[in-house]
Amino acid sequence: MRPSWLTPGQVALVLAGAGAVVALLSACASFDGTVAAPPHVEGATFVGNAACADCHTNLTSVFPASAHGRYHRDDLRFAGATGCESCHGPGSKHIAAAGAREFIVNPGKDPTACFACHLEIQAEFHLPQRHPVLEGRMHCSQCHDPHGPDIAQPAGGLAMARLNETCAGCHREQTRPFVFEHEAMREGCTSCHQPHGSISSKLLVQRDANLCLKCHAQTPQGNGVWIGKVDHTQLLRLGSCWSAGCHTAVHGSSVHPKLLY
Repeated sequence: MRPSWLTPGQVALVLAGAGAVVALLSACASFDGTVAAPPHVEGATFVGNAACADCHTNLTSVFPASAHGRYHRDDLRFAGATGCESCHGPGSKHIAAAGAREFIVNPGKDPTACFACHLEIQAEFHLPQRHPVLEGRMHCSQCHDPHGPDIAQPAGGLAMARLNETCAGCHREQTRPFVFEHEAMREGCTSCHQPHGSISSKLLVQRDANLCLKCHAQTPQGNGVWIGKVDHTQLLRLGSCWSAGCHTAVHGSSVHPKLLY
């Protein structure tokens, strides 16, 4: 029953307003990304995902299941905000020119489109130690699959679910099999290294022995620190575990169980 002081028209207006508020809150709760302007292609217009699928079936078939696919919509009205053209720019001239690459943006060659949403990653590439993406010697798609065949992401990033395999493409010596492995490699390279950039050398999460002590529990005995039944009190004062001459083969060793070359 409506309150007596409201007319039927006013009741309808209140209900409509309440519905709009609910819809807005629902949209905000389901969308946590950054709304960014799509890349610009001079003279081109948006055509929608369906037009891309005519040639790129292998990519568009898996894209809805990828992490980026959370923002996927086939409605042409949202082509610049979701789906293919939000990263590659409007595709009309690309299609008219039979797929000519000069009329489409390739984020794999230029990280600008990626940085439009991933602002925190862009900031990491300005740290003192970093992968040379800004210098043009690397690009994002060397490590990440933006379209999503690798949709499992326990390691926290597109295609980083394969743990060491992504890094192994370049860092073969560090990721090869060892007789005496460093157990940290089972957790993946990112357990010790920041993949985009770091203030510490070699992209380390921490620059000193505290990095190792995150996993290797230290047991106080008297006034000393014991690790693995060995008194490390004086050893820890010599420097980091890998630079003090104690565990130089930090990724793994084929000659010594204590990770020595």
